Amino acid sequence: MKHRIVVLGAGYAGAYVAGTLARRLSPADTEITVVNAEPDFVQRLRLHQLAAGQEIGAPQLADVFAGAGIRLRLARVIAVDPERQVVAVADAEGGGELGYDTLLYALGSHAADHGVPGVAEHSFDVSSRPAALRLRERLDSLSRRDEDGSVLVVGDGLTGIETATEIAESRPGLSVALVARGELGAPLSAGARSHLRRACDRLGITVLEHISVEAVEATRVLCTDGIALASDATVWTAGFAVSPIAAAGGLEVTENGRIVVDRSMRSLSHPNVYAVGDSAYAIGDNGRPLPMSCASAGYTGMQATAAIVGRLTGRKIPNTKLEYLGNHISLGRRDGILQMVDGEAQAKPKYVGGRKAARIKAGILKMSLWTTSHPTFGLPKLKRHLTALPDAAAEKTVA
Repeated sequence: MKHRIVVLGAGYAGAYVAGTLARRLSPADTEITVVNAEPDFVQRLRLHQLAAGQEIGAPQLADVFAGAGIRLRLARVIAVDPERQVVAVADAEGGGELGYDTLLYALGSHAADHGVPGVAEHSFDVSSRPAALRLRERLDSLSRRDEDGSVLVVGDGLTGIETATEIAESRPGLSVALVARGELGAPLSAGARSHLRRACDRLGITVLEHISVEAVEATRVLCTDGIALASDATVWTAGFAVSPIAAAGGLEVTENGRIVVDRSMRSLSHPNVYAVGDSAYAIGDNGRPLPMSCASAGYTGMQATAAIVGRLTGRKIPNTKLEYLGNHISLGRRDGILQMVDGEAQAKPKYVGGRKAARIKAGILKMSLWTTSHPTFGLPKLKRHLTALPDAAAEKTVA
């Protein structure tokens, strides 16, 4: 019987791992299935551009995996049972269960409302393609009005900064404001913070600092000290959260639901489950948890792939890099910031800004899309056969 590998999620991490495993493991010994709710690959790093009105490519996953021997199951994951080693899914035909021998959990993250009243009912976000298109439709309606519309972006992390600057540049007729809980760009170097402020001034973005949001209503946002901010479209970018599926299934998770893994991205509680990307709580080479980011998806994906191949084929498992080098921030299409960090994850004094940083970010996005769209390119053609595997229950007892 073939060893069944099931990959949950076909984002940056899941698509890469699935394609790499298909190239490196013999199809005579393994069966790889990818479960994803949407038929296309979502460029999550560019969803703020999609919302602002730009056209963003979405390669079909069937084309991405064509010829790789990967089974694509278009369905929504609703539960994981690691004791029975099955995944419950729902689709247009009613769904069912998928059994697995090795599970790769890569379901990513979504916008976190932090329990703030009204966020789910009245705000927009850019954490998924449908959400970005919903915001785009709202911005289109505001642009068609005779009077100027107001857009309020809540959250001054990377997503909030990129969303606010993209909307302001693409839709100059709208009034854009950015709400920051603390100082704008606090994690950046002094020079990068100054560059960010100049960009906001140039784009006409109103920056509101040291403000906490208490509730979101249809036409305004209520803040501390009785402040009420008018808003025709409130965009919520105040952090991300993961699905509760892993916790509900009994996997060991952190307080916020991320799967706790060892250095090889293997679940501490269930040895035949691996987690990558935003779903994994992984400690980087600097001793700190890796942030939720595309870069972390790449590093954790490479490590999980090496671990799965090594364990299934009886080879030594290498430690791949788990680094956090810095942030690439787009400020519209012609400006950006490249901020590198040191070993303590603190911003280095120097930064790259302007068109050069924008070109670097554009190159990274292009490379990420190409790599995901060609998951088996450049990998060895020699597909390795599996060796006898230890009993998963016994391994769990030892762990």
